[in-house]
Amino acid sequence: MADLATTHDAAPAARARKLKARDLKAMPGFKAIAWACIVALYLPLIVLIVFSFNDNRSVVKWTEFSLRWYQAALENEGIRNAAWVSVKVALVATILSTIAATMAALATTRAAAFKGQGLAYAIINQPLMIPEIVTAIATLSLFSLVKYVTGITGIGYLMAAHTAFCIPFAFMPIRARLEDMTLTLEQAGADLYATPLQAFRYITLPLLMPGIVAGAMLAFVVSLDDVIITLMVAGPGETTLPIYILGAIRRGITPEINAVSTILVGVSVLLVALLFLVQRRMEK
Repeated sequence: MADLATTHDAAPAARARKLKARDLKAMPGFKAIAWACIVALYLPLIVLIVFSFNDNRSVVKWTEFSLRWYQAALENEGIRNAAWVSVKVALVATILSTIAATMAALATTRAAAFKGQGLAYAIINQPLMIPEIVTAIATLSLFSLVKYVTGITGIGYLMAAHTAFCIPFAFMPIRARLEDMTLTLEQAGADLYATPLQAFRYITLPLLMPGIVAGAMLAFVVSLDDVIITLMVAGPGETTLPIYILGAIRRGITPEINAVSTILVGVSVLLVALLFLVQRRMEK
C-alpha cells in the first residue's frame, strides 16, 4: 500500500516536470533572447524620446532639458496641416473599414459554411499576404485609370485606398470575437420572437462591441502610420504626417522630427491604453 501511495504521489510530480520541460520559458537562453528583443525594440524609442527634449539642435549631443522643439513642431504650419490630413483620412478609413469588416465577419461566422468560403477569407486578407508595395502600385494603376476616365480627383482616392488596406486589420479581432461568442443568447432571442434585426441590435452587437472597438483602433493606427500606399496614391495637398516626416528626414534629422515622432508614440500608447480600458469595461 505504501508503494502504491508513493507511486500515486509521484505521478503528478512527473507530469509537472514533463510540462516544465515543454515550457518555452524553461528553455535555455529564453530570458536572454527575450531581453535582447525588448532592448532592440524599445531602446531606439527611449533614445528618440529623450533627445526630443534636448535643447541642442544636435540629435546625439545632450545639453539641457527643453520643450522648444515641441513648441516649434506645434507652431509649424506644415506639420499641423499634415497631421490634420492624417487624422481625417484615418477617421474615414477606420469607419468604413470597420463597417465592412463587421459585415464580412458576420457573413463568414454567422452563416452556414458555403462553397468558396476559403476564397472569401483569402480575398479579405489579401492586403496581409501581398507585399504592400504591390498593393500600392496596383491601387495607383486603378485610380489613375479611374481619374483618366472620369476626370474626378481629390482626397477620396487616398481614403478609399486606406479603407481597403485596413479592412483585414479590423476583420481579425472582430472575427475572433464572433468565434468566441456562442449562439445561445441569439437563439434564445429568436425563441422569444425577436426579429433578426432586433437580435443583432440588442444581443449580437453589444457582445461584439469589444471586437469592433479593437478592430477600429487597429485600423486607425495602421492608417495613421501608413507610408507606402500614401506615397503612391496621395495627390497634391494630401501630405500626411508620416510622408511629411519622411521628407523632413531626407534633409536631416532634427529634434523637431523627434518631437513629432514622440507625439505619435504617445498617441499610439494612449490608444492602446484606451482600448484595454474599454475592453475591460465592456467585458464586465
